[in-house]
Amino acid sequence: MAFQWWDPSRIEKTVTRKFVSQHLLPPEVERLDKALAFGDGLTDLTYWDWIDSKGKRIFLILVDLGAANHIFDLIDDSWCDDDLPLGPENVERLGNVAKDAKLWRRFYQRQFAYLLKPLNKGDHVAYSDAEMVPVEVIDRKPILTLSNSVDKVVLPNQPGTIFWRRRIPIGDNRPGEMPVEEFLNTIDAVSSTENEHMVSYWGSYIYRGEGFILFDPASEINLKMFLVAQPNCYRNLTKKERRESIMDWILCLTDTVAFLHSKNRSHRYIKPSTVLFNDKNHVFLAQPTRLSPEPLAIHSKNSFDREWYDYAAPEQWFRPTGAPTSPSRRKSSLSSSPETTAISILRPEYASYKPNAMMSTPNPHLNPQAADIFSLGCIILDLLSFLLKKQQKFASFRAAKHKSAGRGGAVLDSSFHRNLGQVEAWMSLLAREASKKASDNDGGNVFRGFTPMLHLVARMMSANPHDRPSAEDVQHRIYQILTEHCKIAEPHCVHQYESQFGAHDHTAHRHRADQDIIASGPSTPPTGYAQEWVYGGEVMSGALGGGYVGDGRQSQIQMHGHVPMQMQMQMQTQVPIRGMQPVMTPAMAPPRMAQRRPIYSGYGGVGPEF
Repeated sequence: MAFQWWDPSRIEKTVTRKFVSQHLLPPEVERLDKALAFGDGLTDLTYWDWIDSKGKRIFLILVDLGAANHIFDLIDDSWCDDDLPLGPENVERLGNVAKDAKLWRRFYQRQFAYLLKPLNKGDHVAYSDAEMVPVEVIDRKPILTLSNSVDKVVLPNQPGTIFWRRRIPIGDNRPGEMPVEEFLNTIDAVSSTENEHMVSYWGSYIYRGEGFILFDPASEINLKMFLVAQPNCYRNLTKKERRESIMDWILCLTDTVAFLHSKNRSHRYIKPSTVLFNDKNHVFLAQPTRLSPEPLAIHSKNSFDREWYDYAAPEQWFRPTGAPTSPSRRKSSLSSSPETTAISILRPEYASYKPNAMMSTPNPHLNPQAADIFSLGCIILDLLSFLLKKQQKFASFRAAKHKSAGRGGAVLDSSFHRNLGQVEAWMSLLAREASKKASDNDGGNVFRGFTPMLHLVARMMSANPHDRPSAEDVQHRIYQILTEHCKIAEPHCVHQYESQFGAHDHTAHRHRADQDIIASGPSTPPTGYAQEWVYGGEVMSGALGGGYVGDGRQSQIQMHGHVPMQMQMQMQTQVPIRGMQPVMTPAMAPPRMAQRRPIYSGYGGVGPEF
């Protein structure tokens, strides 16, 4: 049974004339209707009037202490609910109550049960050690580390809603503790990324030396689990609804990544276990922060997160040997028809990712937003494989070329980035299978969108991060595929986001030609680097570089990530690029633009953002 909190509504309903009379002797009940002793005839208020309007909390406290008859003494001394909470020194002044030391100590402790400070959406509350926090734990998850734990909680003022709660020890003396200033700064950053398809910050508080963050929604199912066994809420849908839901999820996920990137953020940790679902078949991305309620194994330098390795972009784990940093000329994916079932992933000859090139130090040239696009492509491929009932075979297919004769228990490498050739073959297989299933019955129309979507995924999984489309372009193209090829009239997510580069209207560009997603044209080697900045209190990430514009399109380098205009110091443009503002030169830049901050140190220098 849920704990009954004494919120104002319950107090008001409980303390009635009948309730008060039940806790008093008959002579005391008669006294309720008498005028106040200290009024000297100047007021018509009775003792009951005082209790009803000014003393319900005090009366409840006295009832808890078994001293309800003392209410008259406290009223005669003009004590009322507005005087609460009383400090220990003031409790000693409570007339006859204070004569019993144990009684007044219990009064001090018990008063906080009737003085709840509610936690509302967006609030951060600092509770004193004596206060009662109106949060009830209903389920605890295993402790993630020695200092961090996650549980599920409910709030009395939010009936029917379950939250994830993350606990963080506050301090700077012991390992695992977080200084209070850093905790508050992190809350500021987390609260700015609320999205309907992301596990988002709801509220937070500090209590007895620990910081707590509440996230909503609290999901039970992730994609890793879903691919093995689907929940009843999904199985109960019709075949048409199930198929169209998967395609909707793809759009919602790309829309959410586009939202993050428009905020100059990146997720950095997209994998099946961070793609979540609720009992209404809505999809969510886990919060991309160190304080996320999802277990982020990457925080431990001595741990190996196999799942993250499998879905990470190649540059997050390996340094390309002798690879240039400029975008590669497209040969197959862009030139081939979006309807052909032969899918190819751009893998330049120079992009050689070898085991001995595995990185042990952060990669200063890493563009985390481009890495998000690669990982998102892997997730989309998982969902498309599921629609064709082939998801169980995908991992073994990716690792097939690593099998060799002889005995041994070595785990085969089934990662996407080390098996792009196998992934390419798998996509061609899916395209052929989907073309056979396309129909106008039971949602078979979704299979008409497979081939163009697989061509898009091939670009998202390009070995060279500069060859990958932006999240905005991916969202535009998927919306186009769902509406024009799959004939889904009203996809779930169509949003407009605004970044440092201006507004992005996701409906105005839905008919943009596929080949325009990545600009083509002459190129020269770029100058610049990818890095992360703190600018105006915001975390920025992206690629800075040089180049020029020809044919009205960017022909040298894409600005992966949204970088403030003041920081685009090295790019010179001759004409606007898709509505971009003129770029600021070094002479135009303000004297103090930003303070560089190292990326959270994980494998390849990539980890949760905060």
